[in-house]
Amino acid sequence: MLVLLVVYYLMVTDFLKQRRENKALASQIAETTQILAEIPLSPADLEQRLSAARSDFEATQNSFPDRLNTTRLINAILKLADDVGVKAIPMVTQPWTVESLSDHNYSVFRLSVTATGEFTKLVSFINQLETGEPQTLVIESSLVDRVTEPTEEEDTIRVEAKLEIAVYARPPAVDEKGKPE
Repeated sequence: MLVLLVVYYLMVTDFLKQRRENKALASQIAETTQILAEIPLSPADLEQRLSAARSDFEATQNSFPDRLNTTRLINAILKLADDVGVKAIPMVTQPWTVESLSDHNYSVFRLSVTATGEFTKLVSFINQLETGEPQTLVIESSLVDRVTEPTEEEDTIRVEAKLEIAVYARPPAVDEKGKPE
């Protein structure tokens, strides 16, 4: 009889323990089900949109120009400055380098230029730099200082802008050993 009571006691305590665990698990399942119900369903065309985004990304990457002729690029900037009516000297250049941005490599040509002229002409020069060719030209920083105050004879303000410019291009092709071709 004593053995039966001990066995019964063990069975009942084990049953109660499992029942508590079942309640806790049922509560967790209910909470998870509620959270899952709040997550919106993914659009039906998600794979198509992802494929289109990848294609657009690749097309944009391929639209980057090959390395540009630096002499032509510098001459184009100087010609633009002359056409607009500002002086763009001195100009300091750095050689092409390869930089990594967002897990992608790009060739980058950097130059610093000091442009001096009337305020409105300098604004025009900077706008045309940003919107002209190459489209991958970026003005990374600019520091503008007033050179002269307007006078009674002349109401124009002369300013000087120190521009840090970067031009991005496709990186050089590499062979299977990882060396530039």
